[in-house]
Amino acid sequence: MKKVILLFALLFTVSSSFISCRETRNEDTDVEVTDDLDNVDENVEDAAEDVGDEIEDGVDEVDEEF
Repeated sequence: MKKVILLFALLFTVSSSFISCRETRNEDTDVEVTDDLDNVDENVEDAAEDVGDEIEDGVDEVDEEF
């Protein structure tokens, strides 16, 4: 019985040492994400304008057919 308790104590010690040594998140990566989000906003606006232009071109082609 004493060996089982010592085994559990050893396992607890080893597992707690591994858990305490985990890497933490850097705050620098958060800044990069916001920069990327600004670029995404601009890219979405550009893509929306391109789609609008293509729709207008399609409407003009249909009007020319009739």
